[in-house]
Amino acid sequence: MVELLVGFPIKSGMTIWVAYRLLGFILIGVKIGEMKTNLLATRAGNTEFRWGVKTYIMGIVNLSPDSFSGDGIGGDVGRAAEQAHQMIADGADIIDVGGESTRPGTAPRSIEDAGPELNLVIPVIKRLAREVKTPISVDTYRSRVASKALEAGATVLNDIWGLKKDPALAKLAVEAKAPLILMANQREMPTKVGIVAKVIAYLQEGIDIALEAGVPPENIIVDPGIGFGKTFEQNLELINRLAELKSLGKPILLGTSRKSFIGLALDLPADQRLEGNLAVTAIGIANGADIVRVHDVKQTALVCKMSDAIIRRGSISE
Repeated sequence: MVELLVGFPIKSGMTIWVAYRLLGFILIGVKIGEMKTNLLATRAGNTEFRWGVKTYIMGIVNLSPDSFSGDGIGGDVGRAAEQAHQMIADGADIIDVGGESTRPGTAPRSIEDAGPELNLVIPVIKRLAREVKTPISVDTYRSRVASKALEAGATVLNDIWGLKKDPALAKLAVEAKAPLILMANQREMPTKVGIVAKVIAYLQEGIDIALEAGVPPENIIVDPGIGFGKTFEQNLELINRLAELKSLGKPILLGTSRKSFIGLALDLPADQRLEGNLAVTAIGIANGADIVRVHDVKQTALVCKMSDAIIRRGSISE
């Protein structure tokens, strides 16, 4: 029976223990597939995200002038709006607006110091909310910024600290009926071993905080936090083992665009990492990513469409 399920004969040197371990991985894979298709739909304003049907694309509108990727727009509202409109035309399903650099080595401001971030993101969100129907996400871990962003028209909250810095974000998500993205951030507590288990535990803590605050289960999305306190090898391992995050029972967002691990692998600067990220995107979709957060929407949309045609057969019309 084990030979039948594993798919190859058990040789004399292979222990029954090894065979059953292989069988366990197969059964885990089956379970992951079931969870992937059984996730409840998530609503952001008037938009419904039906998980498993397609890979959704989150376009990055970065207002921080000192962005690691060199795409920081600053306070130019018109340029930010133009970029968002182009991303939507190219296939973005969500626009993620952020106003604080999170590049490695940047000293974060205090939770109370929300002024610079508010000055950048609120005018852009207000304008986009008037001009587009696409859901707008605010990339912030401050409840003060999140509150003003929701008032301005944002419908998704994206917290890079997974409610560890400001748990009040969860209450705002409940009041606004907004989806809440929780990211695993190891910058303050890096680990040398067991990165996948640590990420899952970190995300589960955030999920528990959100649920206790009253956030509906279907409104929680998780992000492994590629590049945030992880080594080069740990980033690669997380992408390779992304499917294990399905054990949390939540949609997965994968944000790898232009990040340093791609630069290290290819020996290329941030503005030349497109092809590397397209490869990561395809592998991420195969391993269970439901949303990909990117700078280069047009090229990513083609990769998603082709990957979905293979991975999500039956959801793409011929």
